[in-house]
Amino acid sequence: GGLILFAIFSLVMDVFKIGYYSSFYSCLSAIKIIYPIVQAIFVVVQTYFLWVSAKDCIHVHLNVTRCGLMLTLTTNLAVWMSAVTDESVHKAHSKLKKNMTEEIFRWLLKVGMRSSSVEECNCNSQICQIFKNGYFWLYPFNIEYSLFASAMVYVMWKNVGRFIDHHSHHIQRLKFRLFRRTFFVGIMLGLIILVSGLGVLILYEVQVNSSTESSKKSQALTMYYIFNIVCLSLMSLVCIGGSVIYRFDKRDMDRHKNPTRTLDVALLMGAALGQYAISYYSIVAIVASTPRDTISALNLTYALLMIAQHTFQNVFIIEGLHRQPP
Repeated sequence: GGLILFAIFSLVMDVFKIGYYSSFYSCLSAIKIIYPIVQAIFVVVQTYFLWVSAKDCIHVHLNVTRCGLMLTLTTNLAVWMSAVTDESVHKAHSKLKKNMTEEIFRWLLKVGMRSSSVEECNCNSQICQIFKNGYFWLYPFNIEYSLFASAMVYVMWKNVGRFIDHHSHHIQRLKFRLFRRTFFVGIMLGLIILVSGLGVLILYEVQVNSSTESSKKSQALTMYYIFNIVCLSLMSLVCIGGSVIYRFDKRDMDRHKNPTRTLDVALLMGAALGQYAISYYSIVAIVASTPRDTISALNLTYALLMIAQHTFQNVFIIEGLHRQPP
């Protein structure tokens, strides 16, 4: 279900890219237009393949199957790297263009700062601007689709030729009841935090990008950091509470080999490394900077809490993954 959701948005992004690049067919190479078409076909075929075959455990043609799955995995990683690079270059390009005159910007393009760029072509029509803004807003969905598909293909690759002893594990299906007291409270609190977070993010973006007064920008930053500090504190306390509850749980730990769980742990730790690095560099920058004002103090608190929250959350999730069913 998650894969199909990201696939739909990825297809919409490809449509926007095709429409945007088609506006410049006279000053772009044909590969720019062909690439999103081929990518859309790849997304459709791969999504159908994973929907039909994700639970298959292959016991014939093992080498050919492993080769095909690994080729699909590396293709997804290549698409992911391309999307991340393109989005990063676009953001850096937009910030550079905002901070310099049009003449200097065009001169940098001519000397090769970004060769064969679509920025050299004029995008003056309204429909062109819609296509341009649309497909860059949809890039995160395409990035998540590539990672999602890579994870599923990796598990399939690990399961090629694998035999499972059906008598060693008793699979118990958990019954989910929405209006059971604990589930209902958790869902409601989560939705409140989600909606509040979206509201704070929108207000922050509007105030910081549109306002020219430094006082309003400072208020927006203060609101943003205070909200995130409160959320991170609550999340850290909840994760610590969950880990404490595990100490009183009488269930045994599951130490059996499980490719899906191993991948979950690896992805969890790998994703946390990026946030650890961001927080570390933020702390170094804040400590080394002067003067130290309220915003700096809030930023430092936010960075420290981000490290703590990710640590407690990862410990809680990994312990939960290794618990036997009730």
